[in-house]
Amino acid sequence: MRSRYTAYTLLREDYLLATWHPSTRPSGLELAQEPLTKWIGLEVKRYEQQNESAATVEFVAKYKINGKAHLMHEISQFVQENEKWFYVAGEVT
Repeated sequence: MRSRYTAYTLLREDYLLATWHPSTRPSGLELAQEPLTKWIGLEVKRYEQQNESAATVEFVAKYKINGKAHLMHEISQFVQENEKWFYVAGEVT
């Protein structure tokens, strides 16, 4: 989760897509389009591992767009395949 947040801050679309599960991966993210999002903080609220290959991460990310602060609260689902974790989907609350 933290590595994906860092990838968002660095506009590393390649890393984000590589760590996104193929079953739900978009073709692109267009992170560098205006208005740019400035990520300013991440707080992982909860981590639960359902079994050896499935986990849930709840987090709050803080960001700014055009100088205005926002919060994103998400509960994300991850799966592990071939010893690598992949983001599957998230519910923004």
